Amino acid sequence: LSYTNPSGTAREQAIGGAMGSLGGDISSNFVNPAGLGFYKTSEFLLSPAFGLSKTKSQYLSQNETGPGKNHFNLGTSGLVLGRSVAPDKSTAFSFAINRAADFNGHVRYSGNNDYSSAAEAYAEEYAYSGLSIDDALTQPGISLSYGTRMALYTYLVDTATIGGITQVIAQPQKVLAAGGQLYQLNDLRTSGGITELSFGFASARRDKWYLGAAVGIPIVNYRRDLQYSETDLSGDNNNDFNTYRYRESYTSRGAGVNIKLGAIFRPNASWRVGLAVHSPTLYSLTDRVNASLFSDAEGYHHADSTSSDVMDGNSGGVNSLRYDLSSPWHFIASGSYVFGAGPDAQGRQGFITGDVEYITNKSPRFSLPSDYDGYYSSTDNDYYDGLNSVVKSYYKNSFNFRLGGEIKFDALAVRAGGSYSLSPYADSDIKASRATIGGGLGYRNHGIFVDLTYVECFQKDANFPYRLSDKDNIYAVTRQSSGNIILTMGIKF
Repeated sequence: LSYTNPSGTAREQAIGGAMGSLGGDISSNFVNPAGLGFYKTSEFLLSPAFGLSKTKSQYLSQNETGPGKNHFNLGTSGLVLGRSVAPDKSTAFSFAINRAADFNGHVRYSGNNDYSSAAEAYAEEYAYSGLSIDDALTQPGISLSYGTRMALYTYLVDTATIGGITQVIAQPQKVLAAGGQLYQLNDLRTSGGITELSFGFASARRDKWYLGAAVGIPIVNYRRDLQYSETDLSGDNNNDFNTYRYRESYTSRGAGVNIKLGAIFRPNASWRVGLAVHSPTLYSLTDRVNASLFSDAEGYHHADSTSSDVMDGNSGGVNSLRYDLSSPWHFIASGSYVFGAGPDAQGRQGFITGDVEYITNKSPRFSLPSDYDGYYSSTDNDYYDGLNSVVKSYYKNSFNFRLGGEIKFDALAVRAGGSYSLSPYADSDIKASRATIGGGLGYRNHGIFVDLTYVECFQKDANFPYRLSDKDNIYAVTRQSSGNIILTMGIKF
């Protein structure tokens, strides 16, 4: 919900998304709404887009390339109503829609592991709960994850008395303890996105000061289908573990609201500086999970020790959760130099523009729903307090940088730009970054404009198949390359 790629019209994306001080584009709704103050006429535009992506992963020294994924999107589109109310004063209203995030992707990786098992995470959770197995499986309202409850039911996790002490054991640990290896496979398919509606207003004074505000309503639709499996590679048919497969379908849907405020100062025709603040988005979200687990524990508890379990809304489990979430703050500082401007301009015209954005990734907070009615208990609130502490420990505040430019030859414009985002992770060992580079052409004549842009995005990230508290966590390094073709068509009136 926070670490997203730049988005906007074809013109804005061609210049790396650097719209903080430039203005004159409907994308200003989502960057610095003061830029709407440069409109003195009205326009309507549409921005259809086509994206294609592919992800390469490295896990336990094994490389794998996931299948490519292609899809259509509707980019920034909408209506701007601008007018001059005096020789040195103008106002503009705007309604825009934007694809603020695109979740379409496919990550797949595998490797041979002689160190740890994902089933140990289930064993940890159960051990910390202090519950008996019967209570964990039968009592309603028990706050154990679906995976842990199914691992207990299928004997993937069980208790054993070792040296007179009862311990919680994950069956794959027996393979590792004997010097064996586990073949691990993780396959994640994601889809959906965030579509944001924005209502903006801006005014200009003496063509020097531009002030603006926008109210955004982002609509979230996210889906993740996960398949994870582990298989014993030792060849031992009598060590209480052969294989297990976990499948999960997870969705998160909801909406939020945010406010964006901005100002641009133009001391002369050549220079512009801008500042903008984006408030946290206050989301109301509902998550749903359906999961299944199959386990083959060989002859552990009876002659045929294969068993499976399903947990969803139809099998006695509560598979939905509603909560509130606030996203990070965004602060943007920007500057632009416009050449060939002014009443005496001759020859080529154009600009160079850049943005620096600061994001407070440590500040998001999960909480009980705002219409809390007593259904939730104090332990639910304690859970969110712990989750918020984890967010602060996993992430750090970070910067985004954007730079772009344009040269215009009469009705034709040529543009290029790029962006770079630093890692949001507090752990310096986790290397993550995102960079984009793009270029495009624009045509404007007699109130009609057409812009065409291609943007290539390179993202390096980390994907953890599971996390343990008593061992170092291993993860896959993922490298996603994605291309986007954006066409913006509009008319001024």
